Amino acid sequence: MSTNRPLDLHLALAGGPTKPLRFRVDTLIIAGWAGRDAAAVRHHIEELQAIGVPPPSATPLYYAGAPGLLTTDTAVVMLGAKTSGEVEPVILSTEDGLCVGVGSDHTDREAEEWSVAHSKQLCGKPLGSTIWRFDDVADHWDSLILRSWVAETETGARTLYQEGAMTALRRPEDLIERRGGLPIGSAMFGGTIPAIGGIRPAPFFQIEIEDPILGRRLTHGYAIKALPVAA
Repeated sequence: MSTNRPLDLHLALAGGPTKPLRFRVDTLIIAGWAGRDAAAVRHHIEELQAIGVPPPSATPLYYAGAPGLLTTDTAVVMLGAKTSGEVEPVILSTEDGLCVGVGSDHTDREAEEWSVAHSKQLCGKPLGSTIWRFDDVADHWDSLILRSWVAETETGARTLYQEGAMTALRRPEDLIERRGGLPIGSAMFGGTIPAIGGIRPAPFFQIEIEDPILGRRLTHGYAIKALPVAA
């Protein structure tokens, strides 16, 4: 049994009510280099190489994360100022079946230069508290749109940081099959899209998945508090 603090989530049913769902995370997985299009994957690899990150050994690549990193908090504490977020679909394997949420694979970019796996362990992984059933969006998954914004403050002017359709990423079924399954209690980040203007830190990050077919959105925003790095 997991000893991690459970997350109190809200399952929004398509055309119906929202009900509470308590989710206890046993396993956290970050699927990296998860794009469908080989050229787009190369672009993201080159984007990260531009800031000193070595290329992956395989694509997609599954990184393990400490389950306690997953958080619905709206303020997260990071070590140092060289961290940044990236919007991703998050697949949750719950007692109620597969669900999807919006999350940010917030990453220490300085540590990423020498070890991507280590960098994944150094930052909390924000997750919006509202989720959808995967079955409610599976038939129009490719129509979903990922977006993120950066800002100096929660109430300040936002700058669009990422935007693109889910067609850029491998479908959840593909990622789950390649990994060999997704047991109940697992949360898997499903990959991201390129940043507009390059990867960079910001004090506030906002993320969104829009469903234009059912006319709804998953949203989350969080402030980043940078702790000083003591020598």
